[in-house]
Amino acid sequence: MSWMSNIWNSPKTSATGLLIAIVTIAGALSQQGVTLGSTGSGTVVTLVSSLATALLGLLAKDPGGESSSPGSTARLGAWAMIALLLPLPLMGGCSGTTVAQGIVNWTPALQSAVATVDSTAALLAPADAPVFAAATTGFDAASALLVGQAKAYLANPSASILAQMQSQVVTFQQQVNAALLQAAKIVDSASQQHALAAIQAVGSIVSAILALVQSVSSKVAVAQMAAQSTIKLALVRPYLDEDKAAEMVAAHYGEPLRLGQIQVAQAEQNAAQSGF
Repeated sequence: MSWMSNIWNSPKTSATGLLIAIVTIAGALSQQGVTLGSTGSGTVVTLVSSLATALLGLLAKDPGGESSSPGSTARLGAWAMIALLLPLPLMGGCSGTTVAQGIVNWTPALQSAVATVDSTAALLAPADAPVFAAATTGFDAASALLVGQAKAYLANPSASILAQMQSQVVTFQQQVNAALLQAAKIVDSASQQHALAAIQAVGSIVSAILALVQSVSSKVAVAQMAAQSTIKLALVRPYLDEDKAAEMVAAHYGEPLRLGQIQVAQAEQNAAQSGF
């Protein structure tokens, strides 16, 4: 009966363990397309996972609870927060509307990053500016189209508009990847640094949006998206700055940097495993 005494003596730890198990199982069920029925605009699996995630968040922030050392309480909160982040790239529970709103919420940061790209050519050596401009010339149109599709989905959710967003986010991702490879060829070190930093900022946001869209896409749709991706993540990884990407994600979602780093790493791993 020692397990019962453990539960009695450490209720917070036991509750956290149970919630972690619920979130993990829900993530696995969603990944396999198991919904257990619908509720509201989502599924039963999504609802259970969301409730468990919310409770994990409360436990992670709760300074009180069972009698334990400050170190163990901090570790408990850390594990709770990590646990609620890990399933995010795997969950198919988000609705298309939630994802579309997420894209719209990224719009100011995306527009700012694209504007920075537009002004970066002036900072480059004269011989490098035309190369950079040619590599990034489609960013304005790509971002406007993607945001427009997200707003259209919010106004009239449909499978056809979701398919357009799936295609467009991959198209944009490929433009960014191609631009990174072109910028890496710039010989002047200062010009190369400016060029890569500007493109990286756009790419970080596009990657975050790709993860959002991927979360509501079927396995067939994800496979089709991955087939569009001819410049794979592995080719551009040497030119990516994960720390800067994590800073952008953490700032956007108002979370600690460490959690942003976990999200970025997990999203990249999931994208690579999916064939991007």
